[in-house]
Amino acid sequence: MMTETIEKLQGPAVRQYSVFLANRVGALLEVVKMLSEARVVVLALSIQDSSETSIARIIVSDPELLEELFGRHDIAYGACAVAVAELEEGASDLPRLLAALLEAEVNILFSYTLLVRPRGRPLVAVHTDDLECASAVLEGRGFRVLRQSDLSR
Repeated sequence: MMTETIEKLQGPAVRQYSVFLANRVGALLEVVKMLSEARVVVLALSIQDSSETSIARIIVSDPELLEELFGRHDIAYGACAVAVAELEEGASDLPRLLAALLEAEVNILFSYTLLVRPRGRPLVAVHTDDLECASAVLEGRGFRVLRQSDLSR
């Protein structure tokens, strides 16, 4: 119920997509070109590589269009919500962000930075075991937690 209330007031959380790619030269470029041609901007990117496949984690400007494109082109993917926090003081804010999550006993499953800076400040995406708690803790500590509407066109 609380998540629904927050989403109605502030908009949906940022969606991150895990795209499963064959581990071959050019596989990521094909996906990024397809998105770019449809005017979907990749706002964040993280790659996890193995010998057979790679997982590209991405945040985009238009999640609905991405899902439509992936469905149309039979591209396997998973989706989850992530907390995207603005680091007002830049990299020196990272220890404070991590300490806030530790004190709240929120586990970080993975994290990466974004390629964009909507207000000229660095952004970090954090996937945790409790998004609602992580977002509330970060906001309580003075971090601006962005919603998908803050990143979308």
